[in-house]
Amino acid sequence: MQTLAQSPTDPAFVQDPYPFYDRARAAGPIFHWADYAMPAAVSHAAVNAILRDRRMGRADPAPPPVPDHLAPFYAIEAHSMLELEPPRHTRLRGLVLRAFTQRRIAALGPEIAALAHGLIDALPEGGAFDLLPGFASRLPVIVIARLLGVPETMADALLGWSHAMVGMYQAGRSRADEERAALAAAEFAAFLREHVEARRSRPADDLLTHLIAAEEDGARLSSDEMIATCILLLNAGHEATVHTMGNGIKAMLEARIDPAALGPERIERTVEEVLRFDAPLHLFTRFVYEDVEVMGHVLPAGSRVACLLGAANRDPRAFDAPRRFDPDRVGPGHVSFGAGLHFCIGAPLARLELQVALPILWARLPGLRLAETPRYANIYHFHGLERLMVCARP
Repeated sequence: MQTLAQSPTDPAFVQDPYPFYDRARAAGPIFHWADYAMPAAVSHAAVNAILRDRRMGRADPAPPPVPDHLAPFYAIEAHSMLELEPPRHTRLRGLVLRAFTQRRIAALGPEIAALAHGLIDALPEGGAFDLLPGFASRLPVIVIARLLGVPETMADALLGWSHAMVGMYQAGRSRADEERAALAAAEFAAFLREHVEARRSRPADDLLTHLIAAEEDGARLSSDEMIATCILLLNAGHEATVHTMGNGIKAMLEARIDPAALGPERIERTVEEVLRFDAPLHLFTRFVYEDVEVMGHVLPAGSRVACLLGAANRDPRAFDAPRRFDPDRVGPGHVSFGAGLHFCIGAPLARLELQVALPILWARLPGLRLAETPRYANIYHFHGLERLMVCARP
């Protein structure tokens, strides 16, 4: 296994990590990333194999002590299905899926369309403007707030809490970042706890009420589990969808996409290419529970391994001309939503938001173009733009 060094906060890497992924892939399907002191899977086949192998998972078998200043953050993580394995993961995911149904998500289509039109109506007229805060960031957070039954007036607070909490997963985080994440976790949990109790006495037609009512074999979600689930749905769903939408709009503008690719018969394939081409999350880790051999490399029990989702989606052995944005691409599926036991539970909602919102954006702003070269934010393991300056000429 070859060892390679690459700082995830290096400015050149932040703007374009794919040349490093190509160099790493040339060394084999798995390499040792010195900066993370762990092996990293870089090929599509290796990433898929690790994500689906039950001998590896998200739960730390020997978790270190939690520092006092991070206690509020890890109090949430302790009940998050993203960090759990069966049997508890099975129970939580099953209960959530009883409330987070395909039918309930599909019914949001007209509401997402109306929201997209309203956000476009409010965009500046004339000159260059940043499309992220006015459209890409607002749409997902408002959708999830409505879905959960949280007041839309809380959107700015939800965004602030979300950004602060996901900072815990970013390379090079500081003590100040950790303290912001812990404070956000405490405030977010306190707000949701009050909201959950209100819904217990005053049910409504929202996801929170359905989560309260969800029951299987006599088991229900506890208040702590419900709070952690709501935070997970908002943080993971919002952050990923914002980055996907921003990255996708950038890619489509740079590729001068044919508007026909956003028509009813092609939009699903176009969205899958958006998700593949420039994934919102690039690194996802697994703990190794027993010695495992993957692609000729032994991963020892007790170690960790990184799955480089963004690299897997650009693997030339899996995708023809992987650096080309091709809305008519056919071939294997991308891994932007993960795979296996921890496949993203919010994937149907993210896909729907993109399938509804992107055609509306192009139809309403047919002259949309980049006003300046987009720049990515220094937020690895995530991969998303810090701003997207555009012009919407007539």
